Amino acid sequence: MSSGNMLYGGDEIGALVFDPGHHSLRVGYAQEDTPKAEIPSVVGVGPSVPDTNMDLETKADNNVTQNNAPSHKYYVDTTYINVPRSQMEIQTYMKDGMIDNWDLFEKVIDYAYAKVIQSEPEYHPVLFSEASWNVRNNREKLTELMFEKYNVPAFFLVKNAVLAAFASGRATALVVDSGATHTSAVPVHEGYVLSQAVVKSPLGGDYLSMQCRQHLEKIGIDLTPSYQIASKDVVKERDNPRFTTRKIPDNLTQSWQNYMQKLLLQDFQMNILQVLENPYDERVASQIPTVHYEFPTGYHQEFGSERFKLAESLFDHAPLGAGQLASTSVGMCDADVRLSLYGSVVVTGGNTLLQGFPERLNRDLQLRAPSNTRLKMISANGSVERRFGAWIGGSILASIGTFQQMWISSQEYEESGKSQVERKCP
Repeated sequence: MSSGNMLYGGDEIGALVFDPGHHSLRVGYAQEDTPKAEIPSVVGVGPSVPDTNMDLETKADNNVTQNNAPSHKYYVDTTYINVPRSQMEIQTYMKDGMIDNWDLFEKVIDYAYAKVIQSEPEYHPVLFSEASWNVRNNREKLTELMFEKYNVPAFFLVKNAVLAAFASGRATALVVDSGATHTSAVPVHEGYVLSQAVVKSPLGGDYLSMQCRQHLEKIGIDLTPSYQIASKDVVKERDNPRFTTRKIPDNLTQSWQNYMQKLLLQDFQMNILQVLENPYDERVASQIPTVHYEFPTGYHQEFGSERFKLAESLFDHAPLGAGQLASTSVGMCDADVRLSLYGSVVVTGGNTLLQGFPERLNRDLQLRAPSNTRLKMISANGSVERRFGAWIGGSILASIGTFQQMWISSQEYEESGKSQVERKCP
């Protein structure tokens, strides 16, 4: 262990953990139980406006950054993105689980250091999570960015499935991760991803949001988001909503309006949708109590069997259902590790918080696993542990004494360059 690396183990130097996903970037200090902040993985990009007093204030506040070319302003984090602004486009820096737009990504990292960490990057080693299918070029680019731009003293990159398994106290597990844009099954053996058996499908939270929107529009529900509503009357259930619209700026972009409607749909699906333990059956679903929901317009109604039918699409789409993904993944692994994978199925990702998700996955896997298999589902009860599984695993890992010699130090980076990440971070 180099003398430089000894520095990172001390309590006085806090390692940082970054966990980027399609829904949000989780960031905070290692050794803590939860991230310090969850920043949306989208950035508002608006036209630059002349410097008024207000602009000087916001620039000093560091939430809005201007490019060298005086053409764009960037708005980061919920407080700034959710304000209606003329010509502000909503853009994401993620694509297929990987960082895709590096300029936007840097704006969010700048914000994280200035507003969340409130400390200079050169004081903190950084551990990043990555998708199990991340490509070499991206891994090297992130390594280069952290050392060259942010001058971090040390850096490490870990597959998010390994971290989620680690958060559940497992070195070997089948990690079923259902997030915003996809659901994946990733086998982890002794802390390493078995990459030949990673399986994923495009069915995730965004797909459910689309299903919900189509259903609600079909039955004629007004999905006007709250930013358009100044006041509303309380109406009887199923009465037409009565509300006054708010004066909003002209030239609101379609991307921003879509984003605000998506937030409404996400709230609806997390509060209303539920997964049945067995495949959807209208008769069974109709006997379960309905759930009440009020829309921003003041309109409200009870939702019954349709809330199960919408959620069913995560499981009944052959060959993309969650249970099929998991059993396919295990089947692609060597026979001698299959039993241990079935014995540790870790459920993680915000989308798995749908009531009934782990139970249904358990039932579907039971049917597909060999008859003598001991199946064990590991799904944290708390929503924080399930949503932030990879971040929590990173927080534990970066604070373990034996891990301190694993970091890529700035000295190693200077000597060997960005290719160090392929050698040191499996």
